[in-house]
Amino acid sequence: MAGRNGRTVRDLRRANRTAVLQRLYFDGPLSRFELGPVTGLSSGSVSNVVADLVADGLVEEAGSVDSDGGRPRTLLRVAPGSGHMIGVDVGETRVRIELFDLALTELARAERPLTPQRYDVEVIVDHVRAGIAEVLTAADIAPDRLLGVGIGVPGIVERTAERGAVVHGQTIGWDAVPLEALLRTGSHLPGSIPYFIDNGAKTLGQAEMWFGAGRGARNALVVLFGSGVGACLVTPEVEHGRAVEWGHLTVRVRGRRCRCGALGCLEAYAGAESLLARWREEGGRPPADTDEETALTAMLAAAYPAGGESADPVALAVLEETAEYLGAGLSDLINLFQPERILIGGWAGLQLGTRFLPAVRRHAVSYALRHPAGKVTIDLGRLGPDAVTVGAAVLPLADFFARGGRRAEPEPESPLPAWRAALAERAPH
Repeated sequence: MAGRNGRTVRDLRRANRTAVLQRLYFDGPLSRFELGPVTGLSSGSVSNVVADLVADGLVEEAGSVDSDGGRPRTLLRVAPGSGHMIGVDVGETRVRIELFDLALTELARAERPLTPQRYDVEVIVDHVRAGIAEVLTAADIAPDRLLGVGIGVPGIVERTAERGAVVHGQTIGWDAVPLEALLRTGSHLPGSIPYFIDNGAKTLGQAEMWFGAGRGARNALVVLFGSGVGACLVTPEVEHGRAVEWGHLTVRVRGRRCRCGALGCLEAYAGAESLLARWREEGGRPPADTDEETALTAMLAAAYPAGGESADPVALAVLEETAEYLGAGLSDLINLFQPERILIGGWAGLQLGTRFLPAVRRHAVSYALRHPAGKVTIDLGRLGPDAVTVGAAVLPLADFFARGGRRAEPEPESPLPAWRAALAERAPH
C-alpha cells in the first residue's frame, strides 16, 4: 500500500535497512542505543531492523561496552563475509582485478599487462574474464556469492536496455563497444550477477569520497592523471559522482593533436603519454621498449637526479610546463564548479606526487578567480594505485546498500498481475 508520498511499506522497510547498514558500515561498531540518533529511527524500528539483518547474516555482534549504570551494550557491525565484490581497473598499462569481502578487505588479485596494442576489445574481455575466474579460485569463493562486478574503463559509458553498458572510448579506439554483453558471453558467472561499468575517473572518485581524502566534503573533484586525464565531480545533487571529460577541454587553439583526434586538448599536454612524447621531441631519451610507468620514472630521475648530478634541463622544462597546463586545467574546474577540494590520483599523479604538487597548486590559483580559488584545497588522493579497483568494487556495494542489503533479482519476463503485485508489496521483507 502506498502512502501519500507514493512510498510503500516495502520502500520504508528498505530505507530503514539501508540507513542501519550504512551507519554500521561507516561508523560501526555501534550499539542499538547509538543507532537510533544517527539513523533517526525509533528504538523499536532499530530493534526490528537489526533483528532482520542479523537473521539475514548481514550484521553480527562485535563485543560490548559498558553503559551508564545498566547492563553492557552489545556492539554490532556489518559481517565482512556476508558478501563479496570484484573490482576491475581497465588501466593504461594493465588490467587489474581484485576480489573483496564486504569490508573491502582484499582477498585475491590478478593483473594482466597490456601490450602496445593494449585496447584490443577481445584481449581486454579475455583478461577480465580470466582474472575474475582466477581471483574466485584463489579465494575459494563460489561465483554466486558475488554481489556484483564493478569495472572502471576509459571513455563515456552509456546504459542501454538491449546491450547493457556500452563504452564510447574515442581515445582508445572503442566505438560503441557493448562491453557488458561481451563479458556475459562465455562467462562462468551466473546470469543474475550484475555488472556495474563506469568511467575510471568516477570509480576513483567514488573510492576517495567513501574512504580517502574526500570524506566529509560536499563538493569535490577527483582527478585521474594517467596516460590521459579525467575527473569526477561530486556534489550534493550528484552524490555518487559524475565523470567529466575534462581532458578534452581545449587549452590551446590549433595546438597539439590529442589522441582523441582534436587539436589543443588538455590531455595533449598534461597526460603522461603526451608528457613523454614532448620529452622525446625536445631531445630527451626515454628508455626504449618500456611501459609508460617505467619511462616516467626515468624522466623524473633525469629531472631530479640524486647524488648531486646535473638535472636534465629538457626533462625539467617539460615537467614544469606540464605542471602549468595541469594547473590551468584545474583553474577551469575551480571556476566552473567551485569545489571545496580537488584530489589528484591515478598512477602518474601519484608518481609525480608531492614534488609536482606545489607547482600545480600555484598555477591553479594564479589562473582561477580569486574567490573560488581561496576556498579550495588541492591535494593528492590517499588510496594509492588500487583506488580505481576499490572504487569499482564500491559500485555493487552501493547498489547493495540502496536495496537494503538485498541482492539484485532478475527482472520478471512479464509484469505481475495487479493483484499479485499488491500482495507482494504487503508481504513481510
